[in-house]
Amino acid sequence: MYAVIATGGKQYKVSEGQVLHIEKLNNEIGATVDFDAVLLIGDGDKLTIGKPYIKGSTVSAEVLEQGRGEKIHIIKMRRRKHSRKKIGHRQSYTAVKITSIKSA
Repeated sequence: MYAVIATGGKQYKVSEGQVLHIEKLNNEIGATVDFDAVLLIGDGDKLTIGKPYIKGSTVSAEVLEQGRGEKIHIIKMRRRKHSRKKIGHRQSYTAVKITSIKSA
């Protein structure tokens, strides 16, 4: 069984036991998070598609860690002007483990 959920402006295909990094959530480590924005649920040959979400279905997950990704370097350079700018960015994330998928 798998599901497609929407969180943090992105869509993720998840299945039970999967660990994934999503946009930062303000939950403590060990807390349970329920995602009710379920777009699709697939169970073998049976496929349920929401319009846009499936009412009454949830995906539960456990928060494993809060962290930050690797640094990304952004360099802006203007040719022939002797001007450049170098900045970096580290995106915060929340690692969650999918515990259950409940369909309506």
